[in-house]
Amino acid sequence: MRDSGKTAHVTNVLDTANIVWQLFADTVPEPTDDVVIRGAEIIRQGDFDCVIALGGGSPIDTAKAMTLLAHGGGSIRDYKVPYQANDSGLPIIAIPTTAGTGSEVTKVTVITDKASDEKMLIMGLGCLPAAAIVDYELTYSVPYRTTADTGIDSLTHAIEAYVSAKHNPYTDTLALSAMGLIARNIRSACNEPDNKAAREAMMLAATQAGMAFSNASVCLVHGMSRPIGAFFHVAHGLSNAMLLPVVTAYSAEAAMERYAECAHAMGLVERGIDTEGAVKSLLSELRQLNIDLKVPSPKEYGIDKEKYFSLLNTMAEQALASGSPNNNPRIPTVEEMAVLYTQAWES
Repeated sequence: MRDSGKTAHVTNVLDTANIVWQLFADTVPEPTDDVVIRGAEIIRQGDFDCVIALGGGSPIDTAKAMTLLAHGGGSIRDYKVPYQANDSGLPIIAIPTTAGTGSEVTKVTVITDKASDEKMLIMGLGCLPAAAIVDYELTYSVPYRTTADTGIDSLTHAIEAYVSAKHNPYTDTLALSAMGLIARNIRSACNEPDNKAAREAMMLAATQAGMAFSNASVCLVHGMSRPIGAFFHVAHGLSNAMLLPVVTAYSAEAAMERYAECAHAMGLVERGIDTEGAVKSLLSELRQLNIDLKVPSPKEYGIDKEKYFSLLNTMAEQALASGSPNNNPRIPTVEEMAVLYTQAWES
């Protein structure tokens, strides 16, 4: 954001208004606890009114954790679920530059503990930005891989919010709308980066899906995705994409009607098609989407096979500890998650 000149769009406005500011640009993809500690210390030492988070999900998540830690003290590990991080620090103005995480409207942040390679889920109203400025034109320069991965991340948010045990009529409406927008526009947004209509639709869908899952929670895909990201430094959206077809196939039998509605919302089948046929179409589309958007399997990505398989149970235990799998229509055991990780290895 700094090197591309995008930060100047914000700081120039502040300069014109004679508002003093300080820049923290040490964020990293898949934010880590050491970065959060450095940022929190700057907040503590300064006299700031708010934090403006400009960038993708990682900078926004970093800003959330920084303000929590600066306000509440202690260690960032103290804030991981089941702790409810409801006490807010400085207000956050979130300006997303990717159409994917929805972090600008969620009460969630995910921070990696570098000592244990654990992606810690932190949740509560203290993570919710005070305002979001959502401008799809900021996504024009986002590269193909990031556009694809964040787009599938949004789709995962929408599907999981819709099938979650915590779904409700409000989240259902947002999730179904997001699914339809993504299904119709994700390929165009990836292959035609200057396609205004596709970029706008994907940005709207990302925000809708963010509001949906922030109020209904995510499920098994996200629970299993976080350890892959932590241990093997795979971007969050990409690790979701690697798992989405396999986990959906596992989960579908416990919520056939719900998954069939996902297929309808995505325009995959006409009304009148039987539930089983609709779910088959959904599973087929999720597999085809990964093919079309060149999503690698963990094996194709280059993850070390020996390390991956040695960590199956550890990853499954961390996934279960996050709480997300308990929202899934079909709640797995650690052993079942280990099987799913195995199926995803080269699928």
